Amino acid sequence: MSATPGATPTIVLVGHGMVGQRFLEALAERGLTATHRVVVLCEEPRPAYDRVQLTSYFSGRTPEDLSLADSGFIDGHGIDLRVGDPAETIDRAARKVTARSGQVFDYDVLVLATGSYPFVPPVPGKDAAGCFVYRTIEDLLAIEEYARGGARTGAVVGGGLLGLEAAGALKGLGLATHIVEFAPRLMPVQVDDGGGAALLRTVEGMGLTVHTGTGTQEIITDDADAVTGMKLSDGSELAVDMVVFSAGVRPRDQLARDCGLAVGERGGIRVDERCRTVDDPHVFAIGECAQAVDGRVYGLVAPGYEQAETAAATIAADEASFTGADLSTKLKLLGVDVASFGDAHGTGGDCLDVVYSDSRSGLYKKLVVGRDGTLRGGILVGDAEAYGTLRALTGSVPPVAPESLVLPAGSGGGAQLGPSALPDDAVICSCHNVTKGTVRGAVTDHRCVTVPEVKKCTKAGTGCGSCVKVLGQLVTAELEASGVEVDKGLCGCFGQTREELYEIVLALRITSYQDLLDRYGRDGARGGDGCEVCKPAVASIIASLAPAIGAGGYVLEGEQAALQDTNDHFLANLQKNGSYSVVPRIPGGEVAPEKLIVIGEIARDFGLYTKITGGQRIDMFGARVEQLPLIWARLVDAGFESGHAYGKSLRTVKSCVGQTWCRYGVQDSVRMAIDLELRYRGLRSPHKLKSAVSGCARECAEAQSKDFGVIATSNGWNLYVGGNGGATPRHADLLAQDLTDAELIRLIDRFLMFYIRTADRLERTSTWLERVPGGLDHVREVVVEDSLGICEELERLMASHVAHYRDEWAETIGDPEKLARFVSFVNAPDTPDPVVAFVPERDQIKPDLPLLSIGMHRAADVLEGTAQR
Repeated sequence: MSATPGATPTIVLVGHGMVGQRFLEALAERGLTATHRVVVLCEEPRPAYDRVQLTSYFSGRTPEDLSLADSGFIDGHGIDLRVGDPAETIDRAARKVTARSGQVFDYDVLVLATGSYPFVPPVPGKDAAGCFVYRTIEDLLAIEEYARGGARTGAVVGGGLLGLEAAGALKGLGLATHIVEFAPRLMPVQVDDGGGAALLRTVEGMGLTVHTGTGTQEIITDDADAVTGMKLSDGSELAVDMVVFSAGVRPRDQLARDCGLAVGERGGIRVDERCRTVDDPHVFAIGECAQAVDGRVYGLVAPGYEQAETAAATIAADEASFTGADLSTKLKLLGVDVASFGDAHGTGGDCLDVVYSDSRSGLYKKLVVGRDGTLRGGILVGDAEAYGTLRALTGSVPPVAPESLVLPAGSGGGAQLGPSALPDDAVICSCHNVTKGTVRGAVTDHRCVTVPEVKKCTKAGTGCGSCVKVLGQLVTAELEASGVEVDKGLCGCFGQTREELYEIVLALRITSYQDLLDRYGRDGARGGDGCEVCKPAVASIIASLAPAIGAGGYVLEGEQAALQDTNDHFLANLQKNGSYSVVPRIPGGEVAPEKLIVIGEIARDFGLYTKITGGQRIDMFGARVEQLPLIWARLVDAGFESGHAYGKSLRTVKSCVGQTWCRYGVQDSVRMAIDLELRYRGLRSPHKLKSAVSGCARECAEAQSKDFGVIATSNGWNLYVGGNGGATPRHADLLAQDLTDAELIRLIDRFLMFYIRTADRLERTSTWLERVPGGLDHVREVVVEDSLGICEELERLMASHVAHYRDEWAETIGDPEKLARFVSFVNAPDTPDPVVAFVPERDQIKPDLPLLSIGMHRAADVLEGTAQR
């Protein structure tokens, strides 16, 4: 692209949605943000956000959670982002854009990414109070606010993708919900009659009322012009308080029309294969506002991303073209898997259908196969597990009979295809157009050995995530094909994985690490001492299963004591200055004033620094080893117990104040948080566990950043799993919704014990959920549907833990032998180190008794003296 000599060329981007943000990223990847001035004119009051996940706002995610453009990216690349200031006019002759603010921007390149707008049928009453569209975060905020004003029944006009999501949102807000679809079935573009019937049964089973084959004729209003009902074209009427229009979208191309750019007959700015407008080489159009060379306006994000890449490449003078895109989709609507790929309706002719339908289970699978055996497309409803492989095989002849690809596994005819069945040109990630060959190259040429490394290298799996399972299979297969031995053993001592060792310990009731090492260790490791990897891992397994296998439950008893790391060795967290922290459990963050006073007095008497933690409890820093029993004796006497801040176990269950105090609360979140924390306290696991309970969808307890989080709804509880707010943040996924108290606890029992059973050492639930084959869908099948038939055992193991729980510090201070370990210097227990000096943190009040004058008495003697005083 030419520019004025000596001047910095300017790229103006109009629109900052998902496609606009991807265009900016593509510019940055090519170094164009360093050589060009980049100006972005954004109509919405916020930067780009994930519109695909829009409905998750009603499950507790905030607008900030949905953001795709952090300030670090925008500022780091010098991008001039102007939110709430859209383009108003374009002067193509002068190459100027005027924004709503009145500011004028010169451009060398103009990129239009204005997206689309919701289509609202021209029916009487469509502008009444209580009528909404479902497109932006602002739309959702308005819907939420209106629903809180007393609306009890809602209707969604449109039964497509967004329509079903909108219906789910209204249901989540507590409204009785109708879906009105003019076509004879739901999701008419993606599924056929059979798929629509299966989807209809499932949706109606959720309590939603569906009206197909009828349209909206009129919105009925009262004297205040507020919605009271709607008339349908079949003559029926619905009494509703709210109407959400989701009847499709239209390209936002008015800006282009006004400046003389050509548009398609049904809208959309006409562009060539390089995404340049056909009338002006200096103007590009990408995303839902553009009509591609094949005459289509693509309403999916993946084609928009490809157009963004093409436009950026063209501006950088690289070879790229966009002539069409894959329209395959995989979604979870109202908790139901729905997918379509290729020529799903067999419009190409001369083809055969292979169909499996189970109306009882709400399953429908159809493959469209050419007479030469080529897989042309398909539809999956209720079970889209095979979507990634089937979509990648489209256009080729599968290596097995088509009917075996739709039959359920274990039915006698089901076949599971591995990654070796896919050709190298098979597209694994449709969001970023990444082929199997590219993934293989990441492993062989770029030495990527894990899925996260391949994601970073290729971008595969970073979009919708539906390809992650196949991605993992490909990485493993390629490593093995390259002759790289994939050692799945826990460490050099054991050739088994942690999961396999768990099963061995459980099945054979092995209660000793040394016994396990001698019987199942690798050659050369048997009879040895083990290593720092397997010793704490096996200790954790034995502790998790202690009641079930007859092992001692106390972690510092016998052999178990030698297996623990530094923190568990003294039941406290070691700090960088050599002192320890003390964290008593405060379930749900609820604490009586008398207990607060005890904590304050202890902190004062021992000169400890105190801090409110992120988990709603109080941490006391600066305690010496020999002081720990003294401190805990007073805490236990006051009714406190170990908070397990030192162990790979449950830490806290946060809560908001819930319906007891909050005007938005719909459930008693404090009570539930306390119940959960007391139930799972002391549960040893592969890694620490954090939880939270929010009393409503406002999500003040931040439950979706936790290993298991609970959010209240008007109908019960929603359970989220696999979140992580740490170094690699991950939002938790919805496992089940609208649960009773008993259902919620039962599912958490199963989830935690399944995680403990199958996770690797030091593997958080977030990483485990992405690694486990099948991901969330598999976990749901196991813990909700009991597909493996192990739920009874999982519940029994958890019940055993709950029944046999004992507070570790209460046991410790009551046993002189256990107290003997709490000395700073074993070879001189009565002599303080003259070099080491402990001082109060910050401006803490000094203790009544100078700590250094107490002497280094044996912990048991100190405890006895304290009791006498």
